[in-house]
Amino acid sequence: MPQLIFKGVSVEQVKKISTPLVEELAELCECETDNFTFEIVDSIFVFNGEEVPGFPFIEVKWFDRGQKVQDEFAAITTEHLHSLGIPDVEIAFRVFSESDYYLNGKSFA
Repeated sequence: MPQLIFKGVSVEQVKKISTPLVEELAELCECETDNFTFEIVDSIFVFNGEEVPGFPFIEVKWFDRGQKVQDEFAAITTEHLHSLGIPDVEIAFRVFSESDYYLNGKSFA
């Protein structure tokens, strides 16, 4: 169920890393690759009255898997973005409680 939302990264860039990235993350999270969702948000960034390139920012929405897995998840994701020539990447995690997450009307709790 991990959902990765990319901002400041192009669709073509995410396509290049999507297969190896999701394979590594699925192994780390001990889940299937089809549990992952990658979304690329087409945003316009403005600074000082001008359009500017967006800063690479990835938001991860998921169930808590502990600090060690979260740290490794961030490291793996950063490594793949660095492989695209992106020097700096910010990643933020948003944790869902299983009791607050539903599939077809049924709680994950």
